[in-house]
Amino acid sequence: MNYNIFFPIVFSLGFCQDELPELDPGTISVPDDRAEQRTCLICGDRATGLHYGIISCEGCKGFFKRSICNKRVYRCSRDKNCVMSRKQRNRCQYCRLLKCLQMGMNRKAIREDGMPGGRNKSIGPVQISEEEIERIMSGQEFEEEANHWSNHGDSDHSSPGNRASESNQPSPGSTLSSSRSVELNGFMAFREQYMGMSVPPHYQYIPHLLSYSAHSPLLPPQARSLDPQSYSLIHQLVSAEDLEPLGTPMLIEDGYAVTQAELFALLCRLADELLFRQIAWIKKLPFFCELSIKDYTCLLSSTWQELILLSSLTVYSKQIFGELADVTAKYSPSDEELHRFSDEGMEVIERLIYLYHKFHQLKVSNEEYACMKAINFLNQDIRGLTSASQLEQLNKRYWYICQDFTEYKYTHQPNRFPDLMMCLPEIRYIAGKMVNVPLEQLPLLFKVVLHSCKTSVGNE
Repeated sequence: MNYNIFFPIVFSLGFCQDELPELDPGTISVPDDRAEQRTCLICGDRATGLHYGIISCEGCKGFFKRSICNKRVYRCSRDKNCVMSRKQRNRCQYCRLLKCLQMGMNRKAIREDGMPGGRNKSIGPVQISEEEIERIMSGQEFEEEANHWSNHGDSDHSSPGNRASESNQPSPGSTLSSSRSVELNGFMAFREQYMGMSVPPHYQYIPHLLSYSAHSPLLPPQARSLDPQSYSLIHQLVSAEDLEPLGTPMLIEDGYAVTQAELFALLCRLADELLFRQIAWIKKLPFFCELSIKDYTCLLSSTWQELILLSSLTVYSKQIFGELADVTAKYSPSDEELHRFSDEGMEVIERLIYLYHKFHQLKVSNEEYACMKAINFLNQDIRGLTSASQLEQLNKRYWYICQDFTEYKYTHQPNRFPDLMMCLPEIRYIAGKMVNVPLEQLPLLFKVVLHSCKTSVGNE
């Protein structure tokens, strides 16, 4: 399934190719009174602005800078999941630094001479692997980069890391919760049913996405009103979405046995429809004529899998985890398919199940979905862009709008906005991993994920 063919489609849909004047940054500035209401994504204290890529307070900004510049290695005397709040943030330096990295603080934005002022002004979520976070927390990366820093002075090329939008990074190296065996019983049951063998409980990669609400207390909610500009832009974003049910037929006769080829063909048709909806969505965006056709093509080619995954887990989830799940239930994998199922596929299964439950728990609204989609799409760190700074401003605009909306509508859920933003780098990670899953394994992967999610939700 080669989606390089969609580039001519982008042009054929009539993108305007005239370059418009540069976006005036003054039109997206945030009033001081609204900035004062924002809370630090690390500890919940009053935020003073964007520091190293995320909204944070002066205390956490300084702590992160000192920890990275001085190459600090901390230890946690508990279970590496200490509560972070304004009053308790100093009790465990390990968990405080860990949360800074999880939430997306960009260490490459810190000047190595220790002077004020960032070295990299990029604002977007920092995509950093779990393994790299563990290397930082253990001090291993500092040791390996010591020679590089002394010889070259600048550490910009020392790590792979900073590519996502201003959101939170999923937790690294955390142990699986007690419900893990329940969530994965679908795949284990299939392996035992068709092969008579158990699956060992490995793959310790799953983030504690469901635990952040209980461990990230923010400031008490306060009555507030939604900014008129935020309301207008959110309405435009929602209007750009095609929220009608998917048109791809997913109904089959009772008793019909679906083959691997038939299920794969159905998945391809669904991907085609979802992709065309994303292309049509771009044309309707309120900022459509503010960027060049080259940048839109570059953005779409890099994010289309993430956009499809996000929409499948939110606005189209009833059909995907309902009708499509019923189709996959009528597909029986062969012994050979089960034997050859890859480690990459197993990790994707685990992450998709946990992410599904996170979205199911949040019950993401259409307004939040539209904002999350725009934030994920406007990734200024993608290579080949001609207007990265303009993309940064647009990303920042919808970041603030999304936060404004969630704080207004969900007054008694102060952690809701960080929880939503945490999902974006996880979606980006899963989409990247799915590329490495062999195409012939996708029918089995979808069968296991949809069966596990549908079963667990039905038992609630």
